[in-house]
Amino acid sequence: MELLIREWIQQYVADYPGQKALENCWQSPLTAFAPAEDPRFHHIKNWGQPKHQLPSDLLPEARTVVAYFLPFLPVIPHSNRNGRLASREWGRAYLLTNQLIADLNLFLKDQLEQAGFKAAFAQATHNFDETTLMSVWSHRHVAYLAGLGNFGLNNMLITEKGCCGRVGTLVTSALVTCQPMTPAETCLYRYNGSCGLCVQRCVNGSLTLDAFDRHRCYEMCLENASALSSMGLADVCGKCTVGLPCSGVNPTSRLTPSPAGSPDARNHKEGSLNEL
Repeated sequence: MELLIREWIQQYVADYPGQKALENCWQSPLTAFAPAEDPRFHHIKNWGQPKHQLPSDLLPEARTVVAYFLPFLPVIPHSNRNGRLASREWGRAYLLTNQLIADLNLFLKDQLEQAGFKAAFAQATHNFDETTLMSVWSHRHVAYLAGLGNFGLNNMLITEKGCCGRVGTLVTSALVTCQPMTPAETCLYRYNGSCGLCVQRCVNGSLTLDAFDRHRCYEMCLENASALSSMGLADVCGKCTVGLPCSGVNPTSRLTPSPAGSPDARNHKEGSLNEL
């Protein structure tokens, strides 16, 4: 079943631009799995969002959680490197990818049901509490538990193909044999203190080495939404994800283990439970 689900996701993403007559925005996806009963799902509630759902809240028969990362083609983050406002290419990629996730999840649900299983999923974005700006189902945290990547200082999930892209998830009653994983450190700052460039890239002071102001971040996202309103609700920014060593790759994969006492020793898994 694992190989079949991976193939479904891979082929659907490859065929999607042609089927929808769209320009291609994506590289080949990454896919990972987590057991639905992994006790760490309960930990997400302690990382900042007591209302965060469990896999069984989405599907009582849940046995496996599927997480996938849709990395953008390099031209998309490159377009967003300059200026205060998000580029139109970045905003459009965000909107197209949200629709791709919705369509892909419907496809996966149909394929799984035809195979005799059940499936359910949360919406791709805008599933956060409007007061706290915290998600009730954080795709990034779920993907972290599946071993798809680890959190960077910028609160993004840094995968083997970097952090410029979008995460989708789905819960199914199909059993995929998988073990709970703790992904290796992928952020250079947390690995050995050698980076922190994402803080410099933040255009309105939302991100510092020690804190993240999600409300100030969302103010910037809404500023971009206003500027990009002709294309839809593109409440994005992404400046802290582009032009970085981790934008398109895992920069720590070829480095020696980080020294004791480096910044990665801090507890940072609470991340940012909004989906900005």
